[in-house]
Amino acid sequence: MKVVVQRCKEAHVDVDGATVGSIGQGLMLLVGITHEDTDRDIEWMADKLAGLRIFEDESGKMNSSVQDVGGSILSVSQFTLYGDCRKGRRPNFMAAARPEQAEPLYDLFNERLRTLGLEVATGKFGAMMDVHLINDGPVTLVVDSRTE
Repeated sequence: MKVVVQRCKEAHVDVDGATVGSIGQGLMLLVGITHEDTDRDIEWMADKLAGLRIFEDESGKMNSSVQDVGGSILSVSQFTLYGDCRKGRRPNFMAAARPEQAEPLYDLFNERLRTLGLEVATGKFGAMMDVHLINDGPVTLVVDSRTE
């Protein structure tokens, strides 16, 4: 599982011109799932991101998590995170899980974040989406469950 984490002041996602998910301060997550991902990857990633200390505390140091600051999550499925661009000019997406495998794991990931007390908004799985955010910092990280 691979997630691009962006600390944001606000973010929203539109499908067919209508907003389907919106948050204020929090984390904008682009979520990629691969064939080998299991419930264990989902749990590890949700726990890691909920506690990741990338928000500033009262002294201006990155010591606070999204939970600490009362922030929200906007989670958007993103199979293209597993695009392989090493050969040719067109990415190969063979490492991305098929929708029938990825969607239940994506839903489980979002539910796990909710059980940790976070408000979670989402895009629409498999849809063409317009994602808008005001990146705070900017702070952008890539977290991969296979390298941790």
